[in-house]
Amino acid sequence: MSQTIVSPPLSLTPRRFFARMWNDPDSRSILIGLIGVILVHLLLYFIAPSLLRTDPSSLIKRPAAKPRQFSIDLAPDAFVPKPPVKQPMKFVETNPNAPDNPPDKTNNFAAQNQQVAQEKPTPQGKSDHPALEGQKDIHSTQIVTGQLSKPVEQAPVPPLPETTPKEVKITTTRPEQNPLSGFEKKIGEDPTAYGSNVANRSDTAKNIPEKIDGAKNVPLIEGAAAMQPTIDRNRPRPRPQIVKQQQVRPAIFEENKFGTSNMGIIGVSAQFSKYGVYLQKLVEIVQAQWDKILSDSRVYPPSGSIVIVTFVMNSDGQIARIVNVDNRATEQGAQACTSAITVPAPYGPWTEDMKAMLGKEQEMTFQFYYQ
Repeated sequence: MSQTIVSPPLSLTPRRFFARMWNDPDSRSILIGLIGVILVHLLLYFIAPSLLRTDPSSLIKRPAAKPRQFSIDLAPDAFVPKPPVKQPMKFVETNPNAPDNPPDKTNNFAAQNQQVAQEKPTPQGKSDHPALEGQKDIHSTQIVTGQLSKPVEQAPVPPLPETTPKEVKITTTRPEQNPLSGFEKKIGEDPTAYGSNVANRSDTAKNIPEKIDGAKNVPLIEGAAAMQPTIDRNRPRPRPQIVKQQQVRPAIFEENKFGTSNMGIIGVSAQFSKYGVYLQKLVEIVQAQWDKILSDSRVYPPSGSIVIVTFVMNSDGQIARIVNVDNRATEQGAQACTSAITVPAPYGPWTEDMKAMLGKEQEMTFQFYYQ
């Protein structure tokens, strides 16, 4: 027996294939995915050219662009270079024994004009302070040291009465006189005489027949007289006084290795100002008061102690307030420093120039060193 297999028609094969896949749940999802991918690609094929077009569409009419306007305001000093910051003036204490000499250029001010100088010049030195041997961990404005002493007040001496000088003979002690030795004496020149004693000729030899007792080595003054005014015991003459020497307060020097090439009496570059005179008197008064407090209390902090007092002084010379006390000594040492500033106050009103420069108040800092 033979069998003949007949293939189905071609038109029915895809339909049956899709029907079979649709009936199968697993194949159905695959079929749906393939249909979706085909649809997406077709959609992109027709829409992509219009989306990716770069030239402006001629069909859309856009409004004409208006020119944009803006303004720039520049600060008047935006491109002007700022002037260099001026260094503040610095108070220094000069050497009162150095001559008054205005400096060429300096930011220092003091109680007198002075040029920097030192006894042994520093080669190529251009510092405004002289070279000094001192300590590195302190700040000092002094270049010379000394001792302050309170001047002794003396009563005014009344004028001397007008007296007529009179002649007063000066009495002297009678000198001892001895006769010349020898038996035969010839006074003067006698060419025919000779003697047994030889002696040097004296032009002032006198004939003294007998010895006269008296004081030895007394010059012989005859008829001496002097014009001397009469002395009134009730009105004594003024006592001679030694010329007052310039004095400075004791100092602890700050070390300065680089000095100046100017040779002369030690000095510092400084310009005179009334404020410098005021500060010089201020520091001297504080120094004297500080020494007095330590001398009266007989209590001295350890050597090397430092007390830094910051205070405010007003234009009347009064201590307005103590701002801060950096105490690196004992409590008594700090109290002595603050009292040295506050006790002598007020120090006198400021001048008009000082008020114009400093205002109504000025903050100051004093450093006290115990050595």
